[in-house]
Amino acid sequence: MKRPRVSALIVTYNSAEVIGACLDALFLQEYQPLEIIIVDNASTDATRQLLESYEPRCQVLANTTNVGFCAGQNQAMRAASGDWLLCLNPDVILQTDFVNQLLLASALDVRAGTMCGKLLRWNRGAERQKSNILDSTGMYFRRNLRHLDRGAEEEDQGQYSHVEYVFGATGAAALYRRAMVEDVSIQGEFFDESFFAYREDADLAWRAQLMGWKCIYAPAAIAWHARRVTPERRESLPLEINWHSIKNRFLMRIKNASGGLYARLFLPVTFRDLQIAGYCLLVNRKLLSALIYVWNNRRKVSEKRREVQSRRRVSDRDLAAWFSNRPVSMPVMGYSEASSVRTDSNKNSPEGAGKSANEGRAYR
Repeated sequence: MKRPRVSALIVTYNSAEVIGACLDALFLQEYQPLEIIIVDNASTDATRQLLESYEPRCQVLANTTNVGFCAGQNQAMRAASGDWLLCLNPDVILQTDFVNQLLLASALDVRAGTMCGKLLRWNRGAERQKSNILDSTGMYFRRNLRHLDRGAEEEDQGQYSHVEYVFGATGAAALYRRAMVEDVSIQGEFFDESFFAYREDADLAWRAQLMGWKCIYAPAAIAWHARRVTPERRESLPLEINWHSIKNRFLMRIKNASGGLYARLFLPVTFRDLQIAGYCLLVNRKLLSALIYVWNNRRKVSEKRREVQSRRRVSDRDLAAWFSNRPVSMPVMGYSEASSVRTDSNKNSPEGAGKSANEGRAYR
């Protein structure tokens, strides 16, 4: 049987401090050969010069302007030949068997279009750079439509040690099946380029769920991520990041949320919206233009919404189980549909543990 071809895709922007370690880890992957494609978004530091030293082991596409993470990844995908596409941030270091472990887990379900592993924090400059603090074990959505990373900031004590379905993967290190990329792309875009950067991975995960694709979390696939953007750091983040974050929250919802789902979540979602609007009005009025952008582009967003909703294959009833104030996961094997949903409240119970099938950005 022919081994699937894997393309690793990286978008850089002033990534000179981290890209070397990222690429060195890619070259050491047990799964070879890997096609490596890097899109540089007009870096002004030493990134371009550093990338030249890695050619021809990598294909480098140099943009004259910063087109954003989304457009950069789409550009790399168009140039890639892989059956699987590994979207990778330049500030991620992979364990040597990372790709191999994700591909092994992908065989569990042909409808698994996304694979993600256990990301830990990379504390650059610290005495112990590869920490035991969790960065992400997959993505989940709260009832107010905030999306968060499972386990973020927790010490890894084996609490996320089972192969299981999760809602989606953080775009820092996610492996996508080519068939899913082609199936869920809207107007030729896998990542919605109007997002530029931030929340594009959540938007994609939601769309993939609507169209019947699954995401598998494989804990044996381990990597370290030097995450810069976290909820608790919002006040200290540059204006541009918060601007895109607010804009993209509403773009994502307009495209993906049906009236039925919105009705189920009306109170928590409305309360969160009032908080955001109040923050823009009373704390930082420069962010009001993010809301104005959504209004001014409502027709384009509505066109995308119509296409997404016309192609959905999953009902609101089935999708609603994923929206919870506790992280939700579902076993990959050995469960009836009625007993498959698991949350943090039963994850560490003897019953919950016994039901598991297997154990095991610069822009973000």
